[in-house]
Amino acid sequence: MLAPIDDVMTWGESFDHLLECKTGQLMFENFLRTEYSEENLLFWLACEEYKNMSCTTERVGAAKRIYKDFVQVGAPRQINIDCVTREEIQENISQPAPNCFDRAQRLIYRLMENDSYPRFLKSEIYQALMEQAEGR
Repeated sequence: MLAPIDDVMTWGESFDHLLECKTGQLMFENFLRTEYSEENLLFWLACEEYKNMSCTTERVGAAKRIYKDFVQVGAPRQINIDCVTREEIQENISQPAPNCFDRAQRLIYRLMENDSYPRFLKSEIYQALMEQAEGR
């Protein structure tokens, strides 16, 4: 997949630039899949979508899905968060507020930014994109 050269260059400048770009998200997800940790990005994206929901009924359904898929112990894509954060979400899941996943989302963001993102920048996936971008 060819990404615009400007996009590829900015991904290396900051983690936010990477996440703001749809192609960047896809490339990062491909990389995370090789490390068996794509659930972090998928959770973060689900939380972003969740925060922008205005319909309460839709938000409650989405919150339960996020909880079932990512948060509860034994979830198919269980994220690595501390038990206090997990319990806090569990207590609020029946009547979820727009910010009910904020703490967990911040933890996962920091984990990706400090751990996965530096490895992504050194990965063959990113290096190949940089070569393509520079070779144009």
